[in-house]
Amino acid sequence: MSHQPPDQRGPKLRSALGRLISVDELAFADDYWGRKPLLSRADQLPGSFEDLLSAASVDELVSHRGVRTPFARMAKDGALLDKSEFTSSGGFGAEMTDQLDSAGVLSAFADGHTLVLQGLHRLWPPLIDFARDLVDDVGHPAQVNAYITPASSTGFSPHYDVHDVFVLQISGEKRWILHPPVHTHPLSSQPWSERRSAVEERAREAPTVDTVLQPGDALYLPRGWIHAAEALGDTTIHVTIGVASLNRFDVAHRVFESLQDDATMREPLPAGIDPTDPDAMLPFVDRVIDDIASVLDHLRDDPAARLRIAERLGRRFVDITRPEPVNPLRTVSFMSSIHADSTVLWRQGLTARITSDDNKVHLGLRGKTVSFPIEASASIAQLQTGKPCRVGDLVGLDSNSAIVVARRLLREAVLVPAPDEPTTLTSPTAVTSPTAVTNLLP
Repeated sequence: MSHQPPDQRGPKLRSALGRLISVDELAFADDYWGRKPLLSRADQLPGSFEDLLSAASVDELVSHRGVRTPFARMAKDGALLDKSEFTSSGGFGAEMTDQLDSAGVLSAFADGHTLVLQGLHRLWPPLIDFARDLVDDVGHPAQVNAYITPASSTGFSPHYDVHDVFVLQISGEKRWILHPPVHTHPLSSQPWSERRSAVEERAREAPTVDTVLQPGDALYLPRGWIHAAEALGDTTIHVTIGVASLNRFDVAHRVFESLQDDATMREPLPAGIDPTDPDAMLPFVDRVIDDIASVLDHLRDDPAARLRIAERLGRRFVDITRPEPVNPLRTVSFMSSIHADSTVLWRQGLTARITSDDNKVHLGLRGKTVSFPIEASASIAQLQTGKPCRVGDLVGLDSNSAIVVARRLLREAVLVPAPDEPTTLTSPTAVTSPTAVTNLLP
């Protein structure tokens, strides 16, 4: 789990997903995930969401954080407001013209526009950590937006999202109206605007759910479910956590990617063909279908090829998610004074492909490979379990060698200091390796 202090983590001993649902996590996975909405009232949940975002947090983001578009937008009655109406230059030393202008946001908000703060999983520390924990819980990428709606206003007309959504009501009351999908499990390339008339017609029918969310309530919506929300009474704030659930089409896409390894699939079509003539193109369509069927037959009997496809899907997940942030200054300070009693742990959410040969163990990280002597392989496997580990207890290494390995892993942002480790800021020049064990470094 995240290494954020407990007072910012919310209820203890509760997973991120567990904070959002009123049913057992296994029941949620079996009965609700991707299938139907789940409404969870505040008294059914372990606690409020005030540790994640509040009205004061929104004011701080708007007025003191230099948030820029496209991390913010404003809308009214389904129409987006031109960003020039609520952004401006930050002045001397910060001349970028697309920063939120607090006075402009105030004017537009008072005029009934909803403020949308986007990408809060990259901007606001409590939500950065919470989103990271949720990704670990559900195994799918997640992102976070906040919607701040003036009293008795509707920000967006009925629509569906191409990702699953958890709605967290922060303050105020908001009425939510839900209708079943007109297009089940839409892909990211199938937005609701392509089915606007069907969505509008479905929205005129009797809703499946018509409810009011109050502070502390949560609502889960599978992708494709049509929804609209209206603020009631005072200003209302809610957070939406969008989960881009991986699906079978993603797997199929990686399967078809493997076809590029087949030379016959890369052959050009004949010169002089007329691609606009369906009858002329049909034989080539039939031939490719036969070629694909043949490749798929071979895949069934080739475990190594199927494993490579699964690895491609994993690499895609790594590409679109981020491990927990590291603290460079704290880490450098910790590295300078690391000793056998220091405690480290694997960076949350970091995926490393570990391979070895006769002499070295290799960690495949994002954009690079880091290598260590083979003697470090057992300790790296020990650390990868994610459990806090005393440096002097790294298996297969003496105390000095363990310090060198831990220091290198910290430098490469593979490890982080344990949350309760004290540090004193020192000059980076102090981060050196003991001469007696420099032969361990590759």
